[in-house]
Amino acid sequence: MRPNFAKLIYTATIVIIAGAVSAFGPVDAKKGTYKIDPHHTQIIFEIQHMGLSNFFGRFSKVSGQLVFDPAAPESSALSADVDMTAIDTHVDELDKELVDFFKADKFPTASFRATGITRTGDNTGTVTGDLTLAGVTKPVTLNVTFKGARNPPIPFQPYRIGFDATATIHRADFGLTHAIWSGMVGDDVTLLIEMEGELQ
Repeated sequence: MRPNFAKLIYTATIVIIAGAVSAFGPVDAKKGTYKIDPHHTQIIFEIQHMGLSNFFGRFSKVSGQLVFDPAAPESSALSADVDMTAIDTHVDELDKELVDFFKADKFPTASFRATGITRTGDNTGTVTGDLTLAGVTKPVTLNVTFKGARNPPIPFQPYRIGFDATATIHRADFGLTHAIWSGMVGDDVTLLIEMEGELQ
């Protein structure tokens, strides 16, 4: 019986695609130092407006590094810096006003330095650290999910790792209550963080 050539081609194609997909799939994270990728890292903030809706904005320029050990995540280290002049709320006038609100002329950078890491599940943990914002430093806890690590399908691109995190901070803790509209928005600010790092 002659082999069905079309069927052979189809089977070979499926095998090649499956191999490519599996190669791009999640793998155990490599130990090492990861540079935060500013193109795939962002911080979304959410705050209640007049008890009627939740308002969102974004800090788009984040830098820093993660020293990660998957065998002992508690010994990892994280430092991150946020450019407080790079704010996007989709309202141009508010973007400019928030730069002043955060006192970015005196404190252009907010920083987070991890002080303790606790594993809470196979892919989850908490990262406690010091957040310095508008010249005030307070402890903050991030609830973190490890999303995986991969070799990109593009040649010569660095190995990557990904996390997301959430946290809640209070404006009053950082003295951010001086705007005329301060009483119309909530004190609680939810932070939604997406981070990718590149192995150095």
